[in-house]
Amino acid sequence: MSLILMIVGAILVAVLIAYVIVKYLPLKLRWLPSILLLALAIYLGVKIFDGIMQPILFAKEKVERYKPVIKSLKIIRDAQVKYYDVTGKYTDNKQGLIQFIDTAQLAITETNTVVKRVNKGTSWAPLMVDEEVRVTDTIGYEPVLKYFKDKDYKTMFKVPNLEGTEFEIEVGEVEKVPGLVVPTFRARTPKTAILDGLNKSLVKQELEAIETDQINGEYVSVGSLEEVSTGGNWPPFYDRKGGVEK
Repeated sequence: MSLILMIVGAILVAVLIAYVIVKYLPLKLRWLPSILLLALAIYLGVKIFDGIMQPILFAKEKVERYKPVIKSLKIIRDAQVKYYDVTGKYTDNKQGLIQFIDTAQLAITETNTVVKRVNKGTSWAPLMVDEEVRVTDTIGYEPVLKYFKDKDYKTMFKVPNLEGTEFEIEVGEVEKVPGLVVPTFRARTPKTAILDGLNKSLVKQELEAIETDQINGEYVSVGSLEEVSTGGNWPPFYDRKGGVEK
């Protein structure tokens, strides 16, 4: 909007100068307004170019700033999922989750179909038949650390490039169906701090984003306290090669 107002203002100024030249200025002095108009045209051209380029440069810069943040959120998500696999719940204890990765063991299970004799009759008139059932057995254990060998999980709660800032971690519960309560978690950090120093008008638009190809809302986050989800609020291209590694 400001760019449009600038263009309109420049046109009005140009028209005013042209009117003054024709109406009042002697012929021998008309070279002065010409220089003024040339300077105005150059200034306006620079402003138009800047107005076009700023959103393009902002879009590129925000992606580069979001990438490491999303990478850390994915590590937190993976840690929470493994914690849930072992304990049946999520945690907001940051140091406890790091220690869990260092020390916990994950059960290795095997599911087989076996044939069992099942009584389809009664205790006084039994009717034994063969029935296939699925049986899951624990056949061993493996360290949780195995899944984090190439991941910087020790610093996963620190927001990249923001000294002294950590992700917010919350846990809760959601009633998925009547009578079934399921644990939830959410990790997030505000966009404003990540985008600090960029064009304020464009940052404001970014905080209000609702498009499917944008990170919606005021936070970059993973998980949810309102629904059963371990997904992030970023678009799919951050998960592809060239976005953020899975």
